[in-house]
Amino acid sequence: MEIPKSHPRYESLKKREALLNFYDKGIVTVSGLISHGRGEAFDYLLGERSQAFSLNAEKAALEKLLKSERAVISVNGNVAALAGEEIVKFSRRYGIPVEANIFYWSRERIEKIVSYFRDLGLEILGLNQDAHIPGLESNRGRCESKGIFSADTVVIPLEDGDRAEALKKMGKFIIAIDLNPLSRTSRFGDITIVDDVERTFRNLNNLSEMECAGALNSYENGKNTEMAIRFIGERVSSITNWPDL
Repeated sequence: MEIPKSHPRYESLKKREALLNFYDKGIVTVSGLISHGRGEAFDYLLGERSQAFSLNAEKAALEKLLKSERAVISVNGNVAALAGEEIVKFSRRYGIPVEANIFYWSRERIEKIVSYFRDLGLEILGLNQDAHIPGLESNRGRCESKGIFSADTVVIPLEDGDRAEALKKMGKFIIAIDLNPLSRTSRFGDITIVDDVERTFRNLNNLSEMECAGALNSYENGKNTEMAIRFIGERVSSITNWPDL
């Protein structure tokens, strides 16, 4: 589908097309499409742009990642579709490994995600899932011993709440990326970035180390997430004042 850049919903429609394309490739699931729709609703309430609280968290996240000894970025099908290219840039810039880790596990989907990133020029983890996250039953807890399992800091974009909780119980420092500040994933984050995943990694790529210096010391996740919730509430309450379209 050809989407004109002049369309008021250009960015949103572009994301939908990307997800449908990756669904056809067998990388994104039907459940992933549904999840994106839920996230998109929250993005409307955020004004479809990175807000001050988003940037606060992103600066703290970058400083934490640079101070971590074994940071890993977890990616699923939706993350690959929406932010794959930005993640490749970020991983290359800072040498932070990426691992494919999916909710509806299948060897075929893992291989397709790994292959997609390889086509972008980045070798990622995920094919040798020789470890298991405690507390997660069946294949959902599979991960690599040299990746997520042994990481000190894990970036979890668009993750489900029980995996976030299980990683937290393992003692990992959790950097969550979620458009819904009320989700369980957001609540388990040590740093919760309330922003679109593509915008987040684009912002991280555009930030300098100097801009992030000291951000972690002054960052309070609870207060920052409250800012996001308050912003959404105020935006909803202002609907009565919106002009007619």
